[in-house]
Amino acid sequence: MATVQGSIKTVVVEPTPAALAAHVADRFLTRVIARTRNGRLAHICLTGGSMGGAVLAAAASDERISTIDWSLVHFWWGDERFVERDDPDRNSLQSRKALLDALPIPPENIHEAAAPSDGLSLDEAAAAYAAELARFSSSHGAWPSFAVCFLGVGPDGHIASLFPDRPEVTVTDAAALPVRNSPKPPPERITLTRPVLNSAKRVWLVLTGAEKASALGLALAGASYASVPAAGAKGRRRTVFFVDEAAAAEVAPELIDRDY
Repeated sequence: MATVQGSIKTVVVEPTPAALAAHVADRFLTRVIARTRNGRLAHICLTGGSMGGAVLAAAASDERISTIDWSLVHFWWGDERFVERDDPDRNSLQSRKALLDALPIPPENIHEAAAPSDGLSLDEAAAAYAAELARFSSSHGAWPSFAVCFLGVGPDGHIASLFPDRPEVTVTDAAALPVRNSPKPPPERITLTRPVLNSAKRVWLVLTGAEKASALGLALAGASYASVPAAGAKGRRRTVFFVDEAAAAEVAPELIDRDY
């Protein structure tokens, strides 16, 4: 394990994407149960992508789902594609299909970014999301303190919609930003900024596949976050890279946590 600015950065390896999704889902529900047991709110920041959906789908089949008071849980997204709510590219749609629509959770606890048909421009939608975050301001800023923040990692090292060598990566004076001309389609997006993501108690990065091995290696080696945004992701208490064996090809053995 390596300690990074007060946060323990570890790697958890499972043999396959399916085994990884099941493991992360188990850890996720364990954290939600611990957080809400005494009536505390749990703010969770979700991610899109195949593994983001796979983790939620695995959680949906866990019998502990019925033991949780979901009125205490609030869901957010680290980024959202500025497309209609029924568009397959929409992160929130994927999350709803995988888990959220099956939960007995108040609708107001699911905090989606605006879609084009809501009548807002991209800039207005980003500002509206920032305003929604500010309704749950914490001691860490004008946004909630996430119990868990999930992040996917692209082969280029991007997280949320913070892409390498773009201005959004270094913004610290806003909670949410519009993203235009994204290097990955669709071109228009809304993303949370690094200070918001990193205010989470636990940042969990979930990634699979050999094409992610290089980005993971750079992130663990402490590359510049401007060029490898995943390298700048860190939770206040823990930073965990959940990976499959293919993605772990370049990970030093001493960084692997076999017990978490």
